[in-house]
Amino acid sequence: MTGTIDWAAGRAASLDATTSIPDPTLVFLFVAGIVVGLVLLGRGMAGYRRATRMSGISTSRIASIAMGEVLVSGTAEPIELTLVSPLQSATCLYYRARVTESGSDSDSEVFREERAVGFRVRDPSGAVRIFPSGAGFDVPDRFDEESGRWDGSAPPGLLPRVGSAFGPGQDRESQIAALLTVHDPGRDPWPGSPAPAWTVGGGTISFGSGGGRRHYREARIEPGDVVTIVGRAVPFGDLSDPRAANLLDGSMVTEGDPEVAADLAEARQAGLLAATPEAAWGNAAIEGFGIGRPVRAPQLDAGVTPPPPPDPALARRAREAFDIPPDTLVLASEPGTRLFVSLGPPAAASARQRDGVVVGLLGAVVAIVSAMALALVASRPA
Repeated sequence: MTGTIDWAAGRAASLDATTSIPDPTLVFLFVAGIVVGLVLLGRGMAGYRRATRMSGISTSRIASIAMGEVLVSGTAEPIELTLVSPLQSATCLYYRARVTESGSDSDSEVFREERAVGFRVRDPSGAVRIFPSGAGFDVPDRFDEESGRWDGSAPPGLLPRVGSAFGPGQDRESQIAALLTVHDPGRDPWPGSPAPAWTVGGGTISFGSGGGRRHYREARIEPGDVVTIVGRAVPFGDLSDPRAANLLDGSMVTEGDPEVAADLAEARQAGLLAATPEAAWGNAAIEGFGIGRPVRAPQLDAGVTPPPPPDPALARRAREAFDIPPDTLVLASEPGTRLFVSLGPPAAASARQRDGVVVGLLGAVVAIVSAMALALVASRPA
């Protein structure tokens, strides 16, 4: 028995003498190369599937779409809501914003947010409503800047949002006025006041100078942009929850919120809940009442001065936004079929997906080379 133990000990000593311990730095680099390569490969495969999906469907005129999967392209229009982007306070229908900070050892993400609201796409033949819940978005960055290298100062064009993420829908005149407004990108984004700070994940983020250099990126779809959409055309009445489907992340409080549901149940039990908005709010329930012209004639007390007649255009906009017939076809994500929204016409959208496939193939090469190098380093003799 003693001889066997001595032989095993001698064999282990011999292996230690002939095999070196791999350099931890090289091991880390090669493992990181494998991970990055596999991530790029996954993105490339997703881009390949999207490109194949887009190339297999011809562009449909919106006025002639039928139930089933379709590809449409046209101008994005707001309906009842718009968004205010976090980094440039731009009016938009979709945004993806990210802020990272470069430290001495690594980069860390200090802020990330992605939102979309329901909108309409119009081509020369007509318009169709888009419900973005569960959708995938292919939108390049419009804003990609870094803070000052030495003093951490805010980059030109940074104008962080300080109010609500949601804004009212815009009419054509408002869109034209916003487009013609010139903003000075070099002005102080917070004149006479400190930089705003947001609370995210339990911590506070200031958009002024910080401990490291910050990288700001924001992608947007704005009213008037051309978009290409692949998805299923379904009757509006088939949507299980149109309010939730109208938002990408369900960030607005609805009756599905447990606290709201409890309050509603308590109000119903006490007989305090009105049956209709008109019963609860009276004239204030009419679209446009109090902030413009009501879209229909209000009920007034006898003897008061009647308001101007309702504007037919406002009444039409209100009906299109809120009174959607159940058989109206809309585009939305369905189980097994995800809505895909891409900025630009079909040719530009397809080109970006093909570029993603090339990057995925390069990622596969990086992963294979890194794996081979790791195996060689691990088995290298002393």
